Amino acid sequence: MPTTASMPTPLPSRTEYALAYIKGAILGGRLSQGQALVETEIASELGISKTPVREALKTLERSGLVIVRPYLGTRVRELNRDDAIAIYETRLLLEPEAVRSSVGRGVDVARAREALAEAEAAADAPARSLANRAFHASLWANCGNHVMVDILEGLRDQTALVTVATWNRDPRWRDEAGQHLEILDAAQRGDAETASRITYIHIKNFLDRLPEGKQAV
Repeated sequence: MPTTASMPTPLPSRTEYALAYIKGAILGGRLSQGQALVETEIASELGISKTPVREALKTLERSGLVIVRPYLGTRVRELNRDDAIAIYETRLLLEPEAVRSSVGRGVDVARAREALAEAEAAADAPARSLANRAFHASLWANCGNHVMVDILEGLRDQTALVTVATWNRDPRWRDEAGQHLEILDAAQRGDAETASRITYIHIKNFLDRLPEGKQAV
């Protein structure tokens, strides 16, 4: 019987493959906001059947990256300033408190450190944004409130869509990276109040930089 070390890494399912491809294309800008997503075209491009593509699109609909309209098909979600404000105001209400509770309960910061290393090494904005989202999630996941976790988890992909679009115009991710290090330092010291306070400032700073008007972010 083969040992665990010698066993091959399992391949992702076709649905996971389609999901990763479509999400990467949306967050990377290869699929623009409002663009139609045709199952047959995506399936042909990936060399798979329509079924895993359809399942992937359902997952992306639940995460808020695509919109499905009866008789009109599926499109990449278009986010305007009001959408971005709603996403970030919700985070502002919940995330600092979730971080305070999680750090106070003794959160393991190993995943947070890994996520920051991934963000620093990222080759592009989408990869960096997803790593940053993993950093934030690692710090609030242990808050002990499953409702709060579900809401914040549901905002992760939408937050990534907003940040990537905003960084394209106003590339201040280095400033944000510095605040991430401050949050991590407070979490490592078990200073829940400081970690919560800097998390609030971090989210509020981004919210304040959103452009005026109703245009897409």
